[in-house]
Amino acid sequence: MRTVLVSLFTAALLLPAAAQDAGASATARMATADEREAGTVTFRQTRSGMLQVIVEMTGLEPGPHGFHVHETGQCDASRGFKSAGGHLAGGKRHGVESADGPHAGDFPNAHVGQEGVLKVEFFTDRLSLSGGETGLLDGDGSAVIVHAGPDDHVSDPSGDAGDRIACGVVEQPG
Repeated sequence: MRTVLVSLFTAALLLPAAAQDAGASATARMATADEREAGTVTFRQTRSGMLQVIVEMTGLEPGPHGFHVHETGQCDASRGFKSAGGHLAGGKRHGVESADGPHAGDFPNAHVGQEGVLKVEFFTDRLSLSGGETGLLDGDGSAVIVHAGPDDHVSDPSGDAGDRIACGVVEQPG
């Protein structure tokens, strides 16, 4: 029995940190500029080290919207959500079309259906829940922002996506 426990402990030490945290999660409860609840964005660490992102939002204008993780965990609606700071950059420039990009927090445009509903699931290896310069739960936290217009995937620093229309601070449950 002792050999089994020592072997399990040793194996756990050898696993990457992301694998040890597999299943850990955090959620951003999204609200609009008029402080109406708009849904959630959930982040879950997978065993492979990828971060699963699940978006479930309602009440948005139909069409494409810029969708990003921003560097500060604050959502002050009275300031147009500017309190969330810029994109979580991770030492990169903005946009998948940039040779020095993309930002860690750059996501694909979110396409909202005619009923104002947005539901999407995707994965990223540019972010983690904790650790490093692209950890969502660092000292000042992070926020998810939905913009009024689409991201052009090139304009630095923000993709020319327009006003910030919804925001949510990324927090762990509990």
